[in-house]
Amino acid sequence: MSSAVLKKPQAIKKPQAKARSRVVTERIEALDWAELSRIVNEEGWAILPGILTPSGADSIAAMFSEEERFRNRIIMERHGFGRGQYKYFDYPLPPLINELRRSFYPHVADIANGWMERLGRETRYPRDHAKYLKELRQAGQDKSTMALLAYGPGDYNALHQDIHGEQVFPLQVIVLLDEPDQDFEGGQLLLSEQRPRMQTRGIVVEPLHKGDAVVITSNNRPVRGSHGDYQVKMRHGVNHLRSGKRHTLGIVFHDAA
Repeated sequence: MSSAVLKKPQAIKKPQAKARSRVVTERIEALDWAELSRIVNEEGWAILPGILTPSGADSIAAMFSEEERFRNRIIMERHGFGRGQYKYFDYPLPPLINELRRSFYPHVADIANGWMERLGRETRYPRDHAKYLKELRQAGQDKSTMALLAYGPGDYNALHQDIHGEQVFPLQVIVLLDEPDQDFEGGQLLLSEQRPRMQTRGIVVEPLHKGDAVVITSNNRPVRGSHGDYQVKMRHGVNHLRSGKRHTLGIVFHDAA
């Protein structure tokens, strides 16, 4: 089995704050997307190292206390989701966060369209994210799903899928905003894969560092079998946090109903 960790792209000069969005785009474009596509098709996920600088990661984590940026706050324990909380950004998104979503989208759309073709489905995703959002609005999904999550000691996130409506984009991206074993202990990103008539496979996503991103399967993905492709269900969550604070940015490409 091949590693689901992509090699770090060539270093790019550290930005001033006003240039962060441009540099994010450059870092995303510098990734080997052909190799990344191969890894995601084989494993259902892959690490994308060094997408954000430490200062860029800090700037997003600091937004958690800025209530005017968000449309909703979820206390996970109240809903049986785990422990901790997350907030959904309202539109318009902060420029850096909007650029992350916009820049990742055409690359994951290419992977998603390959999955639709393998499964014999007519669905195809446009490579322009604004066009995709317009299609979602016409289907009644127009609420931001971009989420900022915060965990403290004892917090965790139960295994789940981010659905939000009938129209679901099959991939999403998670960006880690704090450094493991320095800012927090525990709190590993967890994945599960359920294949028909087989026991569930558990996956610990590592090594992950501050500013790294992970592209994961949102709900189902195709796997090659002896009689062609079939679907497997994947979920994701966060292990129990032993100490410290952990923030992540959840980049979901479809909007909510």
